[in-house]
Amino acid sequence: MIPLIALLLAAEDPAAHCVTLTRGDPAEAERIAERWSLAGGGSKAKQCLGLALTAQSRYADAAAAFEAAAHLAETEKDAQAATYWAEAGNARLAANDPIKARAALDAALAAGALTGLPLGEVHLDRARALVATGDMTGARADLDAATHDAADDPLAWLLSATLARRMNDLPRAKSDIAEALKRASDDAQVQLEAGNIAALAGDAAGARTAWTNAQRLAPSAPAGIAAGQALAQFDTPTGAK
Repeated sequence: MIPLIALLLAAEDPAAHCVTLTRGDPAEAERIAERWSLAGGGSKAKQCLGLALTAQSRYADAAAAFEAAAHLAETEKDAQAATYWAEAGNARLAANDPIKARAALDAALAAGALTGLPLGEVHLDRARALVATGDMTGARADLDAATHDAADDPLAWLLSATLARRMNDLPRAKSDIAEALKRASDDAQVQLEAGNIAALAGDAAGARTAWTNAQRLAPSAPAGIAAGQALAQFDTPTGAK
């Protein structure tokens, strides 16, 4: 039997072959990526390793692999370094490390190679990191960029609406949650936030409808449970203490 590492290196596009293997057997993909790296696979081998580790929910290790890929790509003068930094930042967020996530995402943006949707997604991730570290003003700027460059991503509009609500900017919150609903009305998190914003606006009927939708869409998920708790207030008799 021909070793998988030989098949990988013989493939027309080893990186694409690695992605396919990662989806089917991430542990084997990890082993092959390690050997590919030792065989001189460079930044692409490190990215393959990061993807394999991500598929196993080993996010901190994955981030380190993506960061190694980015450093190698910078040495190789490869514009893909920005993509690797973006992947590292996303993995750091998944590992609940917003400070290191921001550093990686700053590097992704500083490279100046990203445009369109990939650029918007980096701004979105950096906004998440900034919110986690308490920088709401910085997060607002990044979410403005995200809703421009990643306008088709409902998460950008959802997070923008949520931040606007937290910053007591009700008009912006209502406008942005409407955009999120256009793109993902079947998402319980979007419906939950729509209910929260309606409640803040004094629209009890709208809040109840949105929270009911959230609970129906995902009754056992955190958004559905939170919606159910919010709906409980409507079951409290008027004047009850």
